[in-house]
Amino acid sequence: MQLTEWIELFAMVTGVLYVLLEILQKNAMWVVGIATGAACAYSFSIQHSWGMVGLNLYYVVMSVVGLIRWTKDSAAVEEGQIHLRPLSRKTALWSVLLYLVGSLVLIWLFRRFGDEAPELDALATMLSVIATWWLAESHLQQWLLWIVADVLTTALCLVTGQYWLSVLYLAYVFSAVYGYYHWKKNGIVVNLR
Repeated sequence: MQLTEWIELFAMVTGVLYVLLEILQKNAMWVVGIATGAACAYSFSIQHSWGMVGLNLYYVVMSVVGLIRWTKDSAAVEEGQIHLRPLSRKTALWSVLLYLVGSLVLIWLFRRFGDEAPELDALATMLSVIATWWLAESHLQQWLLWIVADVLTTALCLVTGQYWLSVLYLAYVFSAVYGYYHWKKNGIVVNLR
């Protein structure tokens, strides 16, 4: 195996650990997210999938933000409970606007930089940006965004020949479905501002 394949395999293993910790809403998820994000950024850079590179660097930064936020929020619930924040109409509307404008801008940019699949890359990237923001805020609906984003990213990985990562993102799709129901069943809405 080449170094890039080892890095993809590392990203797949840490990515599975990440999503398991996410479902359980464990703060350690964010630490694992730093390693996974860095490995995926490198792998996607080899394939010139620039949106996924930027997205995974964003994941590294958001892992720090999420760790700080979740550490504070987890003190407000009992062990085993999921802390949820309600999704406001304002946040939903801003998210739709960000998705539409951001996707158009990224498609244009990715075409200019020779991205192998600019439309798929841009749509998956913007949806993942918003889902990560909602994840850090503990919105239940983030799981619904992840389902769509992970389907798009699975397709992107297949198109660009990153088969180990396509397996990882396909596993993410099923994990997101389970995560939604787990959070819905065990979630406690808290207002922590």
